Amino acid sequence: MKIALAQLNYRIGDFELNTSKMYEAITEAKSQGADLVVFSELSVCGYPPDDLLDYEWFVEKCEQSMEAIAQSCQGIAAVVGGVMRNRDKGRGLFNVSCFLQNGRIEHVVRKTLLPTYDVFSESRYFEPADACQIFEFKGVKIGIAICEDIWDVYNEFLYEKSPLQHLKNEGAQLIIHPSASPFNVGKIRMRDKVFSGNIERFGLPIVYVNQVGANADLIFDGDSQVINADGKTVKQLPLFEEKVDYITFGKNDFLGVPVHFSEPEETALMHDAIVYGIRDYCKKSGFRKIILGSSGGIDSALVQALACKAVGPENVLALLMPSPYSSEGSVNDAKQLSINLGNDFRIVPISDIFSTYLNTLQPAFEKLPQDITEENLQARIRANLLMAMSNKMGYLLLNTSNKSEMSVGYSTLYGDMCGGLSPIGDVWKTKVYGLARYINRDNEIIPNAILIKAPSAELRPGQKDTDSLPEYAILDEILHWYVEERRSREEIKAQGYDSAMVDKIINMVNRAEYKRFQSPPILRVTSKAFGRGRQMPLVAFHG
Repeated sequence: MKIALAQLNYRIGDFELNTSKMYEAITEAKSQGADLVVFSELSVCGYPPDDLLDYEWFVEKCEQSMEAIAQSCQGIAAVVGGVMRNRDKGRGLFNVSCFLQNGRIEHVVRKTLLPTYDVFSESRYFEPADACQIFEFKGVKIGIAICEDIWDVYNEFLYEKSPLQHLKNEGAQLIIHPSASPFNVGKIRMRDKVFSGNIERFGLPIVYVNQVGANADLIFDGDSQVINADGKTVKQLPLFEEKVDYITFGKNDFLGVPVHFSEPEETALMHDAIVYGIRDYCKKSGFRKIILGSSGGIDSALVQALACKAVGPENVLALLMPSPYSSEGSVNDAKQLSINLGNDFRIVPISDIFSTYLNTLQPAFEKLPQDITEENLQARIRANLLMAMSNKMGYLLLNTSNKSEMSVGYSTLYGDMCGGLSPIGDVWKTKVYGLARYINRDNEIIPNAILIKAPSAELRPGQKDTDSLPEYAILDEILHWYVEERRSREEIKAQGYDSAMVDKIINMVNRAEYKRFQSPPILRVTSKAFGRGRQMPLVAFHG
């Protein structure tokens, strides 16, 4: 049996586009003599559809698309992911993968394990299957396990059922594993553990097909693969790329020699994921060009370089907006960055605008001393100018805040937190420098002066980030334990960190929740990103 793995990039709710991609894959697979094409989870509608599932028209489109694809399966079979209604008690829908053959839907397999943690909320919409089933095709007994259905080996504390155990008991010889598995650093190794754990338990070969593409905050890396009964990978599709590839299943196992996949280094993976996320967000949102504020600092420099890589420097505009406190060096560094990258830049000084604001507000402020209010005014003036250019030109404004700043609220609401997408909002400040050095691995693109200068918002004379924050190396460690590892104050202090510093940082994180609630969508590249993956009450008492 020759099987085609269809690793495709779907647009959520674009049924015409999605079905067209599947038709093309089916046609190509037929021309290559394939017997079966496997598509990813919820392929007809794209993943995650979220509350679109609450609309009747959306569910109807899902079912109609499944029927239409079935009609194209003449002389070839396909496994296609979609949605079907639940006519009994429980949630109104099932997450299904259908086996299509001879112009019709021959088997419907419902998802059993519905993840409701981190970025997943499937129990909100779907009813779990109460039984597993197998079917026979080309003399092979096949079981379909949809995404989370094989993750009980990793999340055993969450689930009592083991769908693969049931499929094994039913006599399955091959597991088809359609998935919508989002990327984060470490996910590739995590998947490998899940695959090897299941092979060790059940000895069943697996065909894993994942989607690619970026759907707002979630990035999907593909990494579709075939694992034989010995636990060896005999086919692996590329990361962040659409691809249809083929494998042959013999009498009891796959025919093919093990392939060696060299997983990219963490910084390279993060770089490629963010570039892919920017590019696909622009494409799916209808933006052709990007604008951002360029300060001569490391964060905006990194975002600018990533944007140029994603959409081309000819489609990126950098706006330099020096204030009375901007150093000449920072302005020159920002200019040199645009020259190195080859993107257009414009200089719009804000000193006069800032003075007008101060004069206008002076009567209301009643001669109170200057404080953070005046610093924030500068950030908000810049945001106004950036949004004006974005509106006038139709460009996507990229936010340039990093995860460390967003964590502790070291950013201005309606100022430097503005934007339509946050590319590095899930990147710690220490990792920002690592990404910049990666971009400069062959030649100096980001000026070295930007990498070596002390971080500063330059909103008052002589300002440094360390005036308000600990050194980033220490800050990021404490934030990692609190935000990503969800450790308590006491647990973090027990590791030897200064008690007062831990309290200060955690209090800053908790107080800034209302800011993050209003931040742009953040590209998720770690296992715990702000946004849908970390939902905190705004007025909670944190102790």
